Amino acid sequence: MHTSGYANRLTSFTSSAGNGAQKTAGRVSTGLISEVVYREDQPMMTQLLLLPLLQQLGQQSRWQLWLTPQQKLSREWVQASGLPLTKMMQSSQVAPCHTVDSMVRALRTGNYSVVIGWLAEELTEEEHIRLANAAEEGDAIGFIMRPVRLDTLGRGHLSGLKIHSNLYH
Repeated sequence: MHTSGYANRLTSFTSSAGNGAQKTAGRVSTGLISEVVYREDQPMMTQLLLLPLLQQLGQQSRWQLWLTPQQKLSREWVQASGLPLTKMMQSSQVAPCHTVDSMVRALRTGNYSVVIGWLAEELTEEEHIRLANAAEEGDAIGFIMRPVRLDTLGRGHLSGLKIHSNLYH
């Protein structure tokens, strides 16, 4: 597995920002953004890595928001995975070009413990900063899910964690 440059930069950003930023309740903020690059032919990786975190976040009183432009979440999968069906929201109406803006707005509200969005392209530096600031402000976690193109797999080092999801039907 490989971690992206954004993930490495994120770690240092959130560590330094988190140590200095105190919320009104007197605790350190836990807002962060992580980009997950996955292979569609390896379905178990996403479940092994993300499900435990999503299950734990599901115990909070806040919602989980899934911005899925082309897929519909399977109700059966959500229930079988131990995720709280009553705390899940999905929007499949978001155009891929508006996913980052939608994530920024949702993260900033503080209504969601996690916001998950799918993008086809890598984040720009400006997009990453906007998302990280929104996650910090809303004390939330944002996951950018991005599929790796299979035609690039044989061309050397990939700059991302390769994870897949078969969460959809």
